[in-house]
Amino acid sequence: MRIPRIMAIVAIAVLIPAVALSGCAGGKDKTTLRVGFITPLTGDVKTFGESTKNGFLLAMEQAGITAEKGGKIGNVPVKLFIQDDRNDVTEGVNVATKLINENKVQAIIGSVTSKVTIPITKVTNDAKVVQLTSTATSPKVTVEDGKRKPYAFRACFIDPFQGTVGAKFALNNLKAKTAAILYDQSNDYTIGLSQYFKEAFEKGGGKVVQMSAYATADVDFSAVLTQIAKLKPDILYLPDYYQKVSLIGKQARVKGIKATFLGGDGWDSGELDFKVMDGGYFTNHYSPDDPRPIVQDFIKAYKAKYGSVPDALATLAYDATNMLISAVKQVQSNDPEKIREALGTMTFNAVSGDIKNDANGNPIKAAAILQIKDGKQKYVATVSP
Repeated sequence: MRIPRIMAIVAIAVLIPAVALSGCAGGKDKTTLRVGFITPLTGDVKTFGESTKNGFLLAMEQAGITAEKGGKIGNVPVKLFIQDDRNDVTEGVNVATKLINENKVQAIIGSVTSKVTIPITKVTNDAKVVQLTSTATSPKVTVEDGKRKPYAFRACFIDPFQGTVGAKFALNNLKAKTAAILYDQSNDYTIGLSQYFKEAFEKGGGKVVQMSAYATADVDFSAVLTQIAKLKPDILYLPDYYQKVSLIGKQARVKGIKATFLGGDGWDSGELDFKVMDGGYFTNHYSPDDPRPIVQDFIKAYKAKYGSVPDALATLAYDATNMLISAVKQVQSNDPEKIREALGTMTFNAVSGDIKNDANGNPIKAAAILQIKDGKQKYVATVSP
């Protein structure tokens, strides 16, 4: 049957917007930058994930982009896709694969921990998708087996620097002569920090009297802590996340260990046992006591939106997101290759400190030393590279 000409025109007019919308929904739009965000919103470090998500969304919101409606960076349309990795390696790889294959993202911000981020970088680099982690500090995130992963970047300093800073602080500021170290044998983050701390501490004249590994699932540390108690070290270095550190710290005090606790940025959580860890120190990426205007402006905006002072996780996620936004503004494109090139050469004024990437995509920046005191974090010093 022949359709009258006017009806055919109406039919075509109705179909045109439907096809255009279908193209956008299906990821066929050639101009839209599709950004994936991966973080542990559930699981053992969910507070890290919550803070990270807050920092990510605040940076995007300030750029005029929301999770619900998207937005634009200059002339580049942007759409966001958020995924929970539960701090699980398999889940992290699965959601990264989904973001790339189903959501057609050209860039991913995440994840939080090194153990999840490292395997994700293999997926993103194979797919030539830009990945920018806020807090994964292991060197393996950007370089593995001596090879640079060209699409991997980060906003945080790396474990060699953090472990070395911790050791120097123990030697020079705390005047420590001996140290014991406990670390998770299956976590690249804790392995790296413990190794670099030991190396720098011994090089500086200190002595590591015991270095012991434990399994992630371990909850009873009485045997090894009994041994450490007999050695009476000046420092007990605990380079793990807040929940494990709190557990070990409590058992250490029960065993009569009077050593000063020292650790890394994994301590930075409101769920750290502040009473048990009182007097301890940790290396971190920023302090809210930093008077720089960029820091105080960020804290003001964060408190207005979320009602609390941002931790380092939120801060680094904010910085990582703004690094990506800055790169896209510079190239005015959703092309991962152009974004990658911009990230590799940019110098960025970040809340956590000025960032300039080295040849391996690792920022050269300062570290803050914080002390747990009277239920709060107290700024002690800033240590430059």
